[in-house]
Order: sequence, then C-alpha cells, then structure tokens
Amino acid sequence: MRRLGLSVAMTMLLALPLAGYAQQPAGTGKVPAGDAKFIKQVAIGGKAEVELGRLASERGGSDAVKQFGQRMVNDHGKANEELAQLAQQKGVTLPSDLDATHKKLYDRLSKLSGAKFDAAYAREMVRDHDKDVKEFEREAQRAKDADVKAWVSKTLPTLKEHQQAARQLVANAKAAGSPSAATAPK
Repeated sequence: MRRLGLSVAMTMLLALPLAGYAQQPAGTGKVPAGDAKFIKQVAIGGKAEVELGRLASERGGSDAVKQFGQRMVNDHGKANEELAQLAQQKGVTLPSDLDATHKKLYDRLSKLSGAKFDAAYAREMVRDHDKDVKEFEREAQRAKDADVKAWVSKTLPTLKEHQQAARQLVANAKAAGSPSAATAPK
C-alpha cells in the first residue's frame, strides 16, 4: 500500500511541470510564460523610450540629442505597434503605464534642460540600450515561441544602432567638455 502511494505521488510530481505549462494563466495561453514576461517588460521599456525621446526633443540642448530623441520616438513607436500586434495575437495583455523606475527617471530628466539634460539623457540611453541589447540577445536564444523569436531578431539590429548612437552622444558631450558627461559610461 505504501509503495502504491509513493508511486501515485511521484507520478503527480512528474506531471506538475507539464500541467503548469499547459494551464498557463489567462492572457498567456498562446505563448510560454517566459516569452510573455519578456513581451511585457519590452512593452514598458519601449513606452519609456518614446516618452523620454519626446522629452529629449523638447529639452535637449543640442540638435544631436533632439534628433536622437526623435529617432527613439519613431523607431520605438513602430516597434511598440508591432509588439502590441504580436501580444494581441498571443493573448498577452500589455501594461498600460510606465513602471515606477521609468516614471522616476522621466521625472528626474524633466527637471533638466540644455547641456545638463543632454549629458544625463545620453548616459541613460547608453545604460538602457546596453541592457536592452543584452536582454534581446538572450531572448533570441531562449524564446520558445517562433513569432516572438522572429520579432526579437528583427528588432535587435535597430537596438544595436541605438546603442552606438547613444555612445556617440556621450562621446560628443565629453568632447564638448561638459563636466557632467565626464562620468558617463563608455
């Protein structure tokens, strides 16, 4: 009798991971949970890029920062639309607002203007795009859903271009002798 109970318990334990995958929470039924989490995080980050890009277009001290900000609005806006369509197809509900971290960053940058804004914004764009490129490269390898993987692969080259352009903004700020740019990451 004890052996039978142990067998039943082991069978149930072995079935749990499969049952958990098959019965995902509502909103993620068509895509694995890890891919759904990635989609939601990217949606928040993309929305932040657009909002910060608009801010850069308004508050930037240099034409280069204003142009970069507008590029963020355009490129991330397009990527956000594509991601929203993908999320809808996969049954993933996207967050409608920025998270606390991005709100805090927006608030901090919105109090700056000119060269101080340029240096702070450029640093943040380098940090953010370094993080994004790393996450997208990881997701390109780990994504289970073919459509998610395809979107990631399509989007990654643009993120790498943004990363290089952001690094150039930091270099330009350093060359201009901006004291606050001297601490920018390389």
